[in-house]
Amino acid sequence: MAIKLLSVGPARNELIDKAIALGNRYTKTLGLLTPPAYRQAAEDGGLLVAVEADEVIGYALFGLPKRSAHIRLAHLCVAEEQRGRGIARLLVEAIKEKYPQRLGIKAKCRRDYNLSDMWTSLGFIPNGEVRGRGRDGEILDGWWLDLGHPDLFTEVESDALLVVTVDHGVFADLRGLTDTPDAEHSRALEAGWMTDLVELAYTPQLVHEIRDISDTAERQHQRAALHGLRRLTPDPAAVAERTAELVSVATESLPDLPADGALRRCARYVAETSCAGLQVLATRSPLLSRLADVAWGVARVRVVSPSTVTLHVDELRQAQVYRPADLMGTDFRSTEVSPGAEDELIAFFNQSGGDDGSAFAERLRSLHADTVVWRRELLRDGEGHPVALYAWALDGRTLIVPVLRTAHHPLEETLARQLLFLLKRLGRECGAEIIRITDPYPSAVAKVAAGDDGFFEHDGRLVALLVNVCGPAAEVEAVAGGLARELTVETATLHAGMPAEVAALVERAWWPAKVIDSELPSFLVPIKPRWSTELFNVPAMLLPRSHVLGISREHVYYRSSGHRGESVPARLLWYVSEGAAGVDGQMVVGSSRLDEVLVDTPDTLFSKFEHLGVYGRTEVQGAADASGRAMALRFSDTEIFPKPVTLRRLTSLAKELGLPLSLISLSKISNELFQAVYKEGHRKT
Repeated sequence: MAIKLLSVGPARNELIDKAIALGNRYTKTLGLLTPPAYRQAAEDGGLLVAVEADEVIGYALFGLPKRSAHIRLAHLCVAEEQRGRGIARLLVEAIKEKYPQRLGIKAKCRRDYNLSDMWTSLGFIPNGEVRGRGRDGEILDGWWLDLGHPDLFTEVESDALLVVTVDHGVFADLRGLTDTPDAEHSRALEAGWMTDLVELAYTPQLVHEIRDISDTAERQHQRAALHGLRRLTPDPAAVAERTAELVSVATESLPDLPADGALRRCARYVAETSCAGLQVLATRSPLLSRLADVAWGVARVRVVSPSTVTLHVDELRQAQVYRPADLMGTDFRSTEVSPGAEDELIAFFNQSGGDDGSAFAERLRSLHADTVVWRRELLRDGEGHPVALYAWALDGRTLIVPVLRTAHHPLEETLARQLLFLLKRLGRECGAEIIRITDPYPSAVAKVAAGDDGFFEHDGRLVALLVNVCGPAAEVEAVAGGLARELTVETATLHAGMPAEVAALVERAWWPAKVIDSELPSFLVPIKPRWSTELFNVPAMLLPRSHVLGISREHVYYRSSGHRGESVPARLLWYVSEGAAGVDGQMVVGSSRLDEVLVDTPDTLFSKFEHLGVYGRTEVQGAADASGRAMALRFSDTEIFPKPVTLRRLTSLAKELGLPLSLISLSKISNELFQAVYKEGHRKT
């Protein structure tokens, strides 16, 4: 009987159950995945099964990260009695055929399984190694199967870690001497494919609970096992204040909770996570889980089960590392570093790796004394503490950045990403075509974020190309290739008709490039002046926003739930739909990249996207239609046009191209019209 390959949807419960049963036979080698993980994969299009005689004899379970263009292979499983029949190859080939637009497939496998011949035979090549978090500290080989798209962009993506604090129950599941009931749910956090996606951390409350263990051997074993996790040391006074607030709100909103030591211990886990600047706390404690709404409402901490972390790792990670909503309404301000003030910054920017404080201060002083006019910009928080520092100058067509530092701060990840995009905008405004970060010791978070933005290592420094072309692939490639030749590096070959996912990566890596003859679609989005002002400061507020933090890299816009052909990724043009035509209204004001489209209830959307700011719950509810649902458009890297395109000019451009134009609701437009409007918005005369 022939083997059939089936893509399993969420309604195929019998196939999902059979895949789970097969996976459970090999948990020692695959690592445990709980049943919800299989069902979520099926819902997301990430479960393929090989079926013969109505039995599942193999399966592939994989993820399709929304913010990346690769495929993350979690399980490739074939029943032992069926091996040698080429089933693994059939599954991998089926994934390639189903998702040809993705860059490639990532997988991880323990070295001591000696399966390199199998991975090689399937077309994978080695791609680094990481140490696993299992009890034996195994080494995991990384494997990569390229799907034949431009290879430059495999270096663009970085797997920035989601840092998750754990309570003592989860820690004991992972590191205790004795097995605890249902410990396998916690051990899903140690699956090989999760190793470079999640880092586990502990707070002082966990150490206190280990100290209280009466069994000496168990206590000493757990204490020693702490070294495998990140240690967090939040400010005790802030923790005490936050704990008291949590307990007060919990006892008021949940009067049946016992107001005892157990409640306070749970509250301390939440408070310590919050005060350490993190947002995710993993637990299996029923009491701590009951505090989930209070924890989010008071401390912006998501109390979740370990299985929830594995199901939603990408979503949780993005919410944690990029939180522009927390910047809004704050007193962050940017000033130039005045001469003689360099020593003040040593305590905040004394980085590891051999860069001592005196050398750092001297380097800052030398920039002021240099014949080159360096801009030394310091960002302070509302209390006046330095939180970020960068210096820059234009050297011909290169923007040189000799200092790029961020201090330890709850919003450090957000600030780093904000500053990197700011540098790209600065470079474009100055006419630069290359950005070179020459700081020998840039902040670690900045280095990770730089990888997401197309920076690559060259001569020991981070470099990015600014390809200011809105045109066909050949034109974009010609400009990028010329810049790459100046650096004596190779660049990717582009071609017309590139998949949308690949084109979106090109446009992010080589921002502000736009590859018009790709399959990346374009949409025109009508937006009311109020929200255009809130999101983009166009029309301008009476009190201007900070130059540094006024336009966050990522936001969300809500509208009625009716689909009008939206797809992701895509480009957006923002059309202010009300007001007098011209300067104050009815004009296209800028463009963005569309990263996600989600239709759901207002409460669900608000909970998911609250970290992106601007909208309150009531306003999201106001966007819902008669069905009680709304649509969220998550978008990023907005460019405000120096010259807004008026309604009259927009209509004229569409007429010249012989193209239809709808301004009533969100509508798909041709890439040719996008190009014409984009160029008009950046026209200098």
